[in-house]
Amino acid sequence: MRKTIIIYGLAMAALIALLKYLEYSYFIRELSIDIYIGIVAVTFVALGIWVGMRFTRVKTVVVTEGPIFELDPAKLKDLGISPREYEVLRLISEGFSNQEISEKLFISLSTVKTHSANLFLKLDVSRRTQAVQKARELRLIG
Repeated sequence: MRKTIIIYGLAMAALIALLKYLEYSYFIRELSIDIYIGIVAVTFVALGIWVGMRFTRVKTVVVTEGPIFELDPAKLKDLGISPREYEVLRLISEGFSNQEISEKLFISLSTVKTHSANLFLKLDVSRRTQAVQKARELRLIG
């Protein structure tokens, strides 16, 4: 952006210098003031359009898709994670608080805490972030 501003400023300075030179040597004697003002206006409109096109051009963003996540039900069974505990784990991974999870699943806050504690034991972790990281490593969540 700085480069564009500097280029625009230098172009304006060069045009003003050119117009001042022409004013003294030719335009002031031959042409009326209306034509002189029209040339200045057209020049600055053209520069404005050029700068506007530079700032508003469409940028293309390429997004590559990763592999599609597939849950391994055998892992859930090996770890002894119940379907309800898995729902709680999925919502924890999405960043929901215990209160929000209880509202989403229509269960009490203490039940969410119990499911979380059971998950922590089964995944052998002590915090929510560790549970999410371990679940991703075990390919339980995407």
